[in-house]
Amino acid sequence: MSTKQQTLKAPISFSGKGLHTGVRVTMTIKPAAEDHGIVFRRIDLEGAPTVPALCEYVVDTSRGTTVEKDGVRVATIEHVMSALWTLGVDNAEIDIDAAETPIMDGSAKEYAERIVETGLTDQDSERRYYHVTEKMVYTIPEKGVAIIIYPDDEFSVSLHVDYNSKIIGNQYATFVPGDNYAGKIAPCRTFVFLHELEPLMKMNLIKGGDLDNAIVVVENPVSDEQLEHLKQVFDKQDIRITGGYLNNLELRFNNELARHKLLDLLGDFALLGMRIKGRVWATRPGHFANTQFMQQLKQTIRHEGEKPRYKYDCRKPPLYDINAIRRMLPHRPPFLLVDRIFHMDAVSVAGIKNVTMNEPFFVGHFPEEPVMPGVLIVEAMAQCCGILVLGTVPDPENYSTYFMKIDGVKFKRKVIPGDTLQFEMHLLEPIRRGVAVCEGKAFVGETLACEAVMMAQIAKRK
Repeated sequence: MSTKQQTLKAPISFSGKGLHTGVRVTMTIKPAAEDHGIVFRRIDLEGAPTVPALCEYVVDTSRGTTVEKDGVRVATIEHVMSALWTLGVDNAEIDIDAAETPIMDGSAKEYAERIVETGLTDQDSERRYYHVTEKMVYTIPEKGVAIIIYPDDEFSVSLHVDYNSKIIGNQYATFVPGDNYAGKIAPCRTFVFLHELEPLMKMNLIKGGDLDNAIVVVENPVSDEQLEHLKQVFDKQDIRITGGYLNNLELRFNNELARHKLLDLLGDFALLGMRIKGRVWATRPGHFANTQFMQQLKQTIRHEGEKPRYKYDCRKPPLYDINAIRRMLPHRPPFLLVDRIFHMDAVSVAGIKNVTMNEPFFVGHFPEEPVMPGVLIVEAMAQCCGILVLGTVPDPENYSTYFMKIDGVKFKRKVIPGDTLQFEMHLLEPIRRGVAVCEGKAFVGETLACEAVMMAQIAKRK
């Protein structure tokens, strides 16, 4: 899969009825700019309000996943999200003229086929990934629900369902990198147990449900009276029960029900808004558990965002030592504030500053209780950003970086003699016309000391 963000090459449209509302709906998925994410736009409402497809906007998980923002809802989004995200679409704007996506045949088959047929195009920005670094667990013990994620270099899922059903039995499904999602998972249809139908109808749900868009599992013998009732419910006179399924249904796979649960899980996991590198094991997952786990994961990401991404090992040789830094930057002591660079790639850089009592600014900056001036911490981050930006030109010694703007500066703790500052700078967008926008963080150990967003321009020295 591409490391770049992707969007559709052209718009694609779908029409059908909502599973729960029964309302006719037309939905058009359009290409969107990088970093846009997947966003629904209710074109049937005044002003065409938008609802981002993110887990923090999930408000209902009864028989489907519903997102809402500012009182505007879009329901049953899991199938289209599953197809888009798993097939590689990072950015899309989805125009929809009703409050629920079309259920189609109860699977993501048509969505996947049209996405593959239309094709994707790479965008400039890199994809965002969350690398799982330690095991995380979500459980609902009384329901036998468990979702566990382990560290791994790629995303994969192993899923198990067991509903104590003699018809379904134990079923397993897996998704690993390189799997044919469109052929293996997308065609798997949603399912419901016959004994659940009446309660769902009383809850005013499945108005659009019929035997063409759902698998109905029949656990127990059905009387003639019940059969007549089902004929009225579905407005069909040829209803039969064969092999535990309504209307002599032929399964597309012997584990179709587990594969559909996998389809749903992939769609709900897409609501994290970034791709995952981790190995998932799920037992009896559902929309509530899936989306709650994503919210738990997002909270973890927020907390981990306050910790260094890169591990500094003083025993390893630096990428740039002080002499290499001097050749790249025009700064000199006492204003050269970076001692070494230990990590750099196309979009990020990490450096070190050893703070000692010999620093000249300690002579006058709180000499009885020495504290490194905050402006110099920001300057040190700026110098790291300069190294990242100058790394994009073939002759960096002939260029300088000048800062145009610094926003959102926050100081979290004092920096004192004996501290080792670790700076991490990340490009927020591609460099255009020599202008770079970087997010910077400075850490002492595992603690965030300072953060800021900086805009700088490369200029050739005169």
